[in-house]
Amino acid sequence: MKISRTSNPLGAVAGALRSRIVRIFFAVVFVVAILSPAAVVFAVVWTAPPVTTGTVTADVQPGRQLPAPDVQPTSLPDPAFNVYANTLSGTVPCPLCDLPPRVYVPNSTAGTVDVIDPVTFKVIDHYGVGFIPHHIAPAWDMSSLYVDNEGSSSLTVLDIHSGRPVGQVSIPFPYNIYFTPDGTKAVDVVERLQRIEFRDWRHGWKLLKSVAIPWPGADHLDFSADGSYLMISTEYSGVLAKVDVVNMQLAGYVRVGGLPIDVKLSPDGSVFYVTNQGRMGVSVVDPIAMKEIQFIPTGRGAHGLQVSRDTKSLYVSNRLEGSVSVIDFASRSVVAKWHVPGGGSPDMLQLNPQGTQLWASGRYNRTVYVFDTLTGEVIAKIPVGAEDHGLTYFPNVGLHSLGHNGVYR
Repeated sequence: MKISRTSNPLGAVAGALRSRIVRIFFAVVFVVAILSPAAVVFAVVWTAPPVTTGTVTADVQPGRQLPAPDVQPTSLPDPAFNVYANTLSGTVPCPLCDLPPRVYVPNSTAGTVDVIDPVTFKVIDHYGVGFIPHHIAPAWDMSSLYVDNEGSSSLTVLDIHSGRPVGQVSIPFPYNIYFTPDGTKAVDVVERLQRIEFRDWRHGWKLLKSVAIPWPGADHLDFSADGSYLMISTEYSGVLAKVDVVNMQLAGYVRVGGLPIDVKLSPDGSVFYVTNQGRMGVSVVDPIAMKEIQFIPTGRGAHGLQVSRDTKSLYVSNRLEGSVSVIDFASRSVVAKWHVPGGGSPDMLQLNPQGTQLWASGRYNRTVYVFDTLTGEVIAKIPVGAEDHGLTYFPNVGLHSLGHNGVYR
């Protein structure tokens, strides 16, 4: 017997309605999605599966987390190291900023100090100190100024507020005074006795240790970037010596010939620049390999050094031809030369805080010269005493002084 399936009119109607409703619903969703990007975002988030981790429990729903933008991995390089980073601002730190600027000039033959107002270019004070004053060194913390009187084995202490003598320290034949970068030791360069002396300058200048420099003419030096050693020139032997500052002992030497004078560390701390009065230029010395890697001719009597305020250039005084050469650190080449009109004898150098003026003592002309570092022109000639030497511009920029005639870091 054949059994046939009977039709259900109500079920057919219900199915048709459901199909129509579903089509209408999805059409509405499609229209909303087109008209509203926010609806798309909502739909995606609402329908997305939950993000799970190994520590989520059944009754706690995990959150959707994104790392904060400021902790995303980056490929930015570290800033370049610069030995003189603390001098770049051109701003004198306070409370030193409250002091009036002065340029202190030691006159070696006269045994006097002239004080110049750098605003008016006039000598405003003058007084006697010891015999043969060579340089005026700011203390490490810039609390005092020290005039090194080589001929009378003493330091004349100057008050930074009054600019006048307030005391005296007895140490043997100081040609130059330096301070280690960490401020723990002073270095008395005793050229006459071919040695340097490490001293505790904070406690009566007590002798810590004496280091013999077995070559004549030890006079100028600079420290490595980390302060662990120094390189010192020996003018009359053509040698640059290396001294371990921590253990206070001779650590090596390199022969550069001629008459090496001033020493300056490059801004990146990789090499030392050494003026050579005999070879009429500047040696570039690798302190690790202990060898001269380049020689840069500058002029007759290359003598003093000063790093520009932007640390891109090195100023070199050519004392015997009356000029200043400008070396570009990047190319290690001379890019300019400035001459003193009528001739002169520029010796030790100093910058004003802004780096717009280069001051130079005129060793054999009883004159201080002021160069405009933008044009190279001499904008002032200031008469001073006989054989003006290691002048200092104070106060100046930097966190502390390494001594000499004002070397700052």
